[in-house]
Amino acid sequence: MAPLTYSIVIPIYNEADNLLALHQQLQAVLGPRPDAYEIIFVDDGSRDRSLAILRQLQHHNPNLRYLSFARNFGHQIAVTAGLQFAQGQAVIVMDGDLQDPPTLIPVLIDHWRQGYKVVYAQRRRRDDSWIKQGTAFLFYRLLRQLTEVDIPTDTGDFCLMDRDVVQLLNQMPEKHRYIRGLRAWVGFPQTAVPFDRPNRFAGTAKYTLRKSLSLAISSILAFSTLPLRLSTYLGLFAAGAAIVMAALTLYWRIVQQSDRLIGFTLITIAIFFIGAVQLICIGILGAYIGRIYEEVQGRPLYTLKELNGFPNQPTHLPPQSAH
Repeated sequence: MAPLTYSIVIPIYNEADNLLALHQQLQAVLGPRPDAYEIIFVDDGSRDRSLAILRQLQHHNPNLRYLSFARNFGHQIAVTAGLQFAQGQAVIVMDGDLQDPPTLIPVLIDHWRQGYKVVYAQRRRRDDSWIKQGTAFLFYRLLRQLTEVDIPTDTGDFCLMDRDVVQLLNQMPEKHRYIRGLRAWVGFPQTAVPFDRPNRFAGTAKYTLRKSLSLAISSILAFSTLPLRLSTYLGLFAAGAAIVMAALTLYWRIVQQSDRLIGFTLITIAIFFIGAVQLICIGILGAYIGRIYEEVQGRPLYTLKELNGFPNQPTHLPPQSAH
């Protein structure tokens, strides 16, 4: 078998309505190219007919492989699993809803041929609601200010990564993964390919507000210790506010002979203020400690119930962790 040049990694979750069209477009883009390739679908515990469709497609396409999780583990873990199984010299990660257009793949490849190790697609325009566009705009710029890693703005997981970068990502053991941050962290020559992101081909978005917020928090905790320093700043601010309130109390009592803000009112304000600061600090510390707890448990990143189409496919499932 000829060495694989390209691996296309596509995580999916309940994308039965998109799979046939996506496969057809991928074949139209990759089929005419002389280089050997593989298409790896990662079924993230879908509850619709996605897995059944993948079985049918794999039966007719020897270049298609698929993994199926025993349950839903999340988009970033699905991408991680695809990277672990990919064998190509260049690995292209894209979503399965056709918002990452397969027609952009040749452009990513051309930049890789020029010597770039990471080529990421950067959105010029996206056909989403103004709320989602606005929150995404603010998030990427806030993340860039909070972290010491230069994470490009307005980018998703749609990218091409060289084998050297993929091997480094596969060596990283963390469970809370933010792929677009990790690929920036490793360094190497990187460049952007701007594109206009279309609407979904079919179906509904799988990244709900809760999942988007969870990913945003995870990315900040993964690449920044500023929230921990914020706890210190809040403590200093609370101490300063307490000193100011004590000084005002003495001033009003001794100089102005006033009962203003004396007694129960002042005590209540101070208790609520200091209590709020303490709860915020405890919450920030708890978020970091929780991540430490999950890391030291040593559980695998995911569990597989089925895989098919891989050359020399093992009779037992391989290790399912990033270690």
